[in-house]
Amino acid sequence: MSAHEPADDVRIPRAQIGSSPQHLLTTVLGEYLDSADAQLPSTAVIAILREFSVSESSARAALSRLVKRGLIAARGNRRPPVYHLTAAAIARHRSRMRHFLTFGAHPPHWTGDWVMASFSVPSAGQASRHAVRRALSALRFVGLYDSVWIRPGSDAAPVREALRELLHEVDGARWSVLHVRFDDESGPHGPASAYDLETLASAYSDFIERYAGLRVAARNGEVAPARALVARTSAMDSWRRFADLDPDLPQHLLPTPWPRPEAREIFLDIHRTLGSLAQARLVEVATPHWPDASSWITHFQASRDPSRPEPTGGTGGGPPHAG
Repeated sequence: MSAHEPADDVRIPRAQIGSSPQHLLTTVLGEYLDSADAQLPSTAVIAILREFSVSESSARAALSRLVKRGLIAARGNRRPPVYHLTAAAIARHRSRMRHFLTFGAHPPHWTGDWVMASFSVPSAGQASRHAVRRALSALRFVGLYDSVWIRPGSDAAPVREALRELLHEVDGARWSVLHVRFDDESGPHGPASAYDLETLASAYSDFIERYAGLRVAARNGEVAPARALVARTSAMDSWRRFADLDPDLPQHLLPTPWPRPEAREIFLDIHRTLGSLAQARLVEVATPHWPDASSWITHFQASRDPSRPEPTGGTGGGPPHAG
């Protein structure tokens, strides 16, 4: 557990390149279940992940890892095992879904404020130096110079606590947290130069190229339920990485043209259009192993209020809104 995580926090798997079975299962659970009361048989999970060409052994390993992370818990000692989402995981899922579905909807409110963290660790403290860098990255800081890290905004409390926790017992370590504004914010040596925005723009363009055809097929009603489940989940799994990795800088610091708005519209179109089809396929696959599947399986959709994406469908669980 990294320094900034609360002790009772649910540890969601870190974003990866490609979809590991546990990362994929996290996406599916977050998208299609919204109640801690649902009793989810392991056999249903295996059948669901088989839709994504995940083997039974890999599916079981993914379940085991998510139990260790606190995302799901076993219901008694049944055989085959039965699982349920934990209450903490449900709250986390709702928060994350709100983040994924609203990310990029509006330009960030910009005041020109940045938080800067600088630190110095003696040469013998290599492990501590690496730990600080990992913690800063997790807090969405980026290295402006070797030991000077920045992030937009004004909330310095998390980084202040992380540095204190990691370095207060390291002999000779020093650190500072400052609120700063840049005189030449949009210049070639300004804060935006610390970000690899060209690579991020290329990733958005790749997303557009990969999913534009699916968007057209979905709009034309040409996507069967089996394909809808895999394709919609793939689109969410890809989009959620942007929501986690994009620093969401103000417009004047971004390259022109910036492809995120087009990528977001494609994602939301796919997500909205294929939601009911994907849900229906999930119910079809799970029901032979989980007779109550249709009562619990739902899907999230972006609501009219962009701050409150909401689950829809299913009759057994959760409040009507997930915001």
